[in-house]
Amino acid sequence: MSQEKIVLAYSGGLDTSVIVRWLADEGYQVIALCLDLGQEVEDLEEIKQKGLQAGASEVIIENVAEEFVRDYVLPSLQYNALYEGTYLLGTSLARPLIVERQIACAKKYGATAVSHGATGKGNDQVRFEVGYQSLMPDVNIIAPWKLEKFFTAYPGRAELIEYAKEKGIPVKATKSQPWSSDENLLHISFEAGMLEDPWTKPLPEMFELSVSPEDAPDKSVELLIDFVDGVPVSIDGEALSPAELLRALNKVAGANGVGRVDMVESRFVGMKSRGVYETPGGTVLLAAHRAIESITLTRDVIGLKDSLMPRFAEKAYNGFWFTPEMELLLSLVKQSQTGVTGQVRLELYKGNVTVTGRRSPYSLYDADIASMEKDDGNYNITDANGFIRLNALPYRVHAKARETR
Repeated sequence: MSQEKIVLAYSGGLDTSVIVRWLADEGYQVIALCLDLGQEVEDLEEIKQKGLQAGASEVIIENVAEEFVRDYVLPSLQYNALYEGTYLLGTSLARPLIVERQIACAKKYGATAVSHGATGKGNDQVRFEVGYQSLMPDVNIIAPWKLEKFFTAYPGRAELIEYAKEKGIPVKATKSQPWSSDENLLHISFEAGMLEDPWTKPLPEMFELSVSPEDAPDKSVELLIDFVDGVPVSIDGEALSPAELLRALNKVAGANGVGRVDMVESRFVGMKSRGVYETPGGTVLLAAHRAIESITLTRDVIGLKDSLMPRFAEKAYNGFWFTPEMELLLSLVKQSQTGVTGQVRLELYKGNVTVTGRRSPYSLYDADIASMEKDDGNYNITDANGFIRLNALPYRVHAKARETR
């Protein structure tokens, strides 16, 4: 009897390394799919060997860093997207690409099932499973963390670490450093372990992509970033692909202590969760993109995008990427970026990003009109009287009505 093939979203971390072995012991032929999303800390060849050692029949590694930045990171940055005003959506944006490639892999190898290592309390279970069903409605989904046989035997990370030790599976997490991390080219996230107490300060050795602001250089670093239709294309005059540019910004921004976030966020499943993030390059790009939009987009377009941004961020965070609404949102933001072209100058200093200049061939900023020093005839100051009086009309009427009460 042939084994049922299953494609596992495999990262090489504690959870998915254990799940490879567990699924194999359950009788599945496990195809472990590991995407290179630009993570630099991990050794992908080592991850491949670990997966084979754990029991996978095949470990497939695909480099999708350029696609990740181009099709997922940049649209989010073009929305200037922040979930709950803080989170740059690093993990959220990677999940739909993993889902897309996982379903493609299942179809290619004739697999009838897919699996992931997300728990039953987190957001990733929704991101994976809504995505699976959106792209392959009849696929069989095996989520070990939601199977009683699995979660009763391994209720927490301590039990997983012990299981990995028994099975000879090398993992990064330890009982003394039990936090969970997820990395891609946009960020690295940390959660669980000692971070579950929102009052506990993160340990300095936890951080991987940035130095602490107090340890950053005492001299600021100046950067020039060029945009063409909302896409960053060069740093200091050097043309770079999207992934190359983000990687370069990660290095310089991380070296200057930029991009650390410690927040308590609202998970889609209803609970609060504490997460710590390092997003050095993305933090710089967000500031630069807002600056170039400030002189190339009209007030109404900026306002429309700002009003839709929380909607986009929420949908991306919750896992509704492959939906008609998201398709419409992505189409709109792409159209809005026509003419968002020019150069932004920034300074990085001890965790801070400061915009010091912006210029564009399509600039809507007219110094002659805006100047307090002269009047070129395009703006009649006396017109402001009627403008203000008409805007105040409903409030004058309201005030008089209140006087008669």
